[in-house]
Amino acid sequence: MIRKSIASLQQEAAQSGSNTLKRSLGGLNLIAIGIGVIIGAGLFSLTGIAAANNTGPAVILSFILAAVGCAFSALCYAEMASMVPVAGSAYTYAYATLGELWAWIIGWDLVLEYSVGASTVAISWSRYLVKFLSTYNIHIPPQLVASPFEKIKLADHSIVHGFINLPAVLIIVAITSIIIRGTKSSALFNAIVVALKVGVVLVFIALGWKYIQPENYKPFIPANTGEFGSFGWSGILRGAGVVFFVFIGFDIVATMAQETRNPKKNMPIGILGSLIVCTILFVLFGYVMTGMAHYTEFKDNPAPVAVAIAHTPYKNLFLAVIGAILVGYTSVILVDLLGQSRVFYSMSKDGLLPPVFSQLHKRFATPFKSNIVLCIFISLFAGLVPISVVGEMCSIGTLLAFVMVCLGILILRKKQPDIPRAFKTPWVPVVPILGIITCLVMMFSLPLDTWIRLIVWLLLGFIVYFGYGKKNSKLGAYATTQKNEQ
Repeated sequence: MIRKSIASLQQEAAQSGSNTLKRSLGGLNLIAIGIGVIIGAGLFSLTGIAAANNTGPAVILSFILAAVGCAFSALCYAEMASMVPVAGSAYTYAYATLGELWAWIIGWDLVLEYSVGASTVAISWSRYLVKFLSTYNIHIPPQLVASPFEKIKLADHSIVHGFINLPAVLIIVAITSIIIRGTKSSALFNAIVVALKVGVVLVFIALGWKYIQPENYKPFIPANTGEFGSFGWSGILRGAGVVFFVFIGFDIVATMAQETRNPKKNMPIGILGSLIVCTILFVLFGYVMTGMAHYTEFKDNPAPVAVAIAHTPYKNLFLAVIGAILVGYTSVILVDLLGQSRVFYSMSKDGLLPPVFSQLHKRFATPFKSNIVLCIFISLFAGLVPISVVGEMCSIGTLLAFVMVCLGILILRKKQPDIPRAFKTPWVPVVPILGIITCLVMMFSLPLDTWIRLIVWLLLGFIVYFGYGKKNSKLGAYATTQKNEQ
């Protein structure tokens, strides 16, 4: 199977000029991008769900376990990104280690991850916007915040069908317009949004700390109910699986390698730095939240943070939390759309997708046509498809990419041990193997219908690859020419 050489990728990374992505990101920008996608609304909901159903106050141990599991993959990503600092992330890494077909599978898989992720978050963003505006007696017609496949119960108990989720469409269009104007502008916008939502998390921790009741931590690890995953140590393990998906997103940092100054140094800083910062925030958040209210109070409550805030005089803090969720979702959408277009850019540069996806804007040096095509597709998906359809497809796509990157480290360490590495994953092969095992366990814990959707998507990808990509592959054409000359 044909593979890209590491030398050719490093040569590609060194290119500059009008036909290349503009290098404008530093280490802090990358950390902000990672935090931007990791800290979403999941922190405010999954913490309470895990505490109520699985862990009790020991949810902080679940956060630590999940972070350690994520760190195995993050360390492998950091080595790959420092060694092959080009756009494309896991797609590019697979091209160098496993070959073109596997690279296509991962690239197509990342398309699923980022597209579904952006659509899902846009739909949720719309719901929280409606909730936020309603507190100020601003009401959007219900038919304009739901897909045609959803039924809405009105105040007079009549049932109507939705028409389009207009806020979800508009947020995708708005974020795309920011992205097209350049990575530097996107990074600045993301940094402002990240500062706002991290600020709300820190305010919650600081104000809530004064209202911690020590008796709420007793018992710290509730006794197991006799069922695996229902409290006890097995509950902590199950809780780690629940909150693991809060951490997913640091891999998008790797897609920005070709727009990073000194990527060999800054990519590991961005990937590992964002994971460390978020882990500290998550542990403190979980500790304060379960200290403010007894974990049993979070049971079957869709807004567990509101339950905790009810134990303080700061009742309006919940509005700030909804605001943080809105800005948090905004940055997640931005980073998903950035990552998606950069993967398309790499695949198009390799000839596996049409040239339109790698054409850069003359002024902004961004793949603007790719951004526009994706904006149309993802906004229509967000506006017309109910959120129940997309489910956990984003998670399974991410985990598959993690497995491939960990496997790639094992292959390159054995076959090409002498390649210069600005950052080296420690304790190889232990760390990559643990990363593969962790991710596979998480994948097999997902529902069967998620696997079926993944398989259908990959089969569709094979049709595109064998119908277009394989025939137009630049590396494939070069290999054929070399073979004919011999």
